[in-house]
Amino acid sequence: MKVTITSLELKGPLKFFALSYKAMKIVRQLKTANCIKFKKQGIWTKHYTMSLWNSEQDLRTFSTIGAHLEAMKTSKEMAKEIRTYTYDAASLPDWKSAKQLLVEHGRVIRYS
Repeated sequence: MKVTITSLELKGPLKFFALSYKAMKIVRQLKTANCIKFKKQGIWTKHYTMSLWNSEQDLRTFSTIGAHLEAMKTSKEMAKEIRTYTYDAASLPDWKSAKQLLVEHGRVIRYS
């Protein structure tokens, strides 16, 4: 199974409204995908997600279509930084461990 952890730092607090709208559509898409488990957490300008997938193919299919793809295309308009880390595991980590994994292993995309 695959776990993907993501953090997103918004350019400012007003970008939260755009993020919320996009997140609502992505969660709707998740409900129809082969996602085993999903968690989210966030406040103000820092937001996190974790998802558990049966296979890398299920993960890739989800991330390259629909609402998720559209959000990725416009991410530089609202995000200052995005970090992602995907690895093999049978369950989701706790939040403290997830955040540490992102710091240690996450692929970082920064927008100016």
